[in-house]
Amino acid sequence: MIFRQLFEPLSSTYTYLLGCEETGQAVLIDPVIVAVDRDLAEMNRLGLRLAYSVETHIHADHITAALELKTKTGSKIATPAFDRLACSDFGIEDGKPFQVGSITLQPLHTPGHTDGHFAYLLADRVFTGDALLIDGCGRTDFQNGDTDALYQSVRQTLFSLADDVLVYPAHDYQGRLVSSIAQEKKRNPRLGEGQSLEQFRSTMAKLKLPYPTFMEYAVPGNRQCGVCPCDLPENLDKYCQQMTETPQG
Repeated sequence: MIFRQLFEPLSSTYTYLLGCEETGQAVLIDPVIVAVDRDLAEMNRLGLRLAYSVETHIHADHITAALELKTKTGSKIATPAFDRLACSDFGIEDGKPFQVGSITLQPLHTPGHTDGHFAYLLADRVFTGDALLIDGCGRTDFQNGDTDALYQSVRQTLFSLADDVLVYPAHDYQGRLVSSIAQEKKRNPRLGEGQSLEQFRSTMAKLKLPYPTFMEYAVPGNRQCGVCPCDLPENLDKYCQQMTETPQG
């Protein structure tokens, strides 16, 4: 399998490129619209053809590239069936394998950050979206977030995976690339060993985070699989502009 971890700095989003060496088909997990040209160039360099873009959830901090990629490459869009997006070509369901060539993702419904959030297990690694971050987790105060549900999603679903499974999150804000289930179980300050549900509730209640700058445009745009608004304020237009250079993990 071909694997690349790609980083978009504006929203600190990781996009994951998975390629089947036998068929030349590729999957992109959580692509970002401003990085379309980068992703297409990387697939072209590797001799891959995009079959599907796959979302972990409806994002609030960036516009997905799913629709743009479909327009440019003929790829299909896979999203959690839970979200019932009319623009989606395939609804991913918990426990039903999603296969493209030799790539088989095992979908894990992990609600809490959003109610329709999914993680994807692929052999020795898991793509955790915003449910489990490196030494952290996603917030739970909008998009039908639920603190108790996130605690159960991480502690019962993700932490039940083998200790040596690698954790690849949707974001990191400190330049970290990868963790492991063992590491997160041991030292995650919010959800690791010894952190009770009551403690987690208290931690999340005290965050008092401002809403993402781009949220009021990102959520409706992503419910359409990646539509940039026509009325985007000038100070936010960078969220829909194509990038010329992006650091890569």
